[in-house]
Amino acid sequence: MIRNGEFYMIHEMRRRGMSITQIAEELGRDRKTIRKWLEKREPEKYRRTEQPPSKLDPFKEYVQQRMEEGCVNARVILEEIRARGYTGGITVLRLFMQPLRPVVRSKATVRFETEPGYQAQVDWGQFSVQWLEGGLTP
Repeated sequence: MIRNGEFYMIHEMRRRGMSITQIAEELGRDRKTIRKWLEKREPEKYRRTEQPPSKLDPFKEYVQQRMEEGCVNARVILEEIRARGYTGGITVLRLFMQPLRPVVRSKATVRFETEPGYQAQVDWGQFSVQWLEGGLTP
């Protein structure tokens, strides 16, 4: 669909004597499209297409209720609504849940620093070292 501005521009270019091919090349449109729009006296009105009902629509109230109760895990809610007859996927559910999720205000852990030599950390993992002489030491 050509926007109103383009519609009037096409008609103005034609009024100035440009050919349909020249207008099409200038605007990067097909000649048939330009010809079709030149035949019209005014631009088409915008028509909003109606969205088909979502598979999630019957379950949205239940999802909101579960989120208010504190369950924000999409997989858990997906299993619950599938047991109630939902046949859609998890992506639609996650997109619905995203704006309803609570905002995390603080980090889960708080970092703190100590003076040098005051605190030590140890990794209890095991590893082996091979010395240049060829002996393997634990």
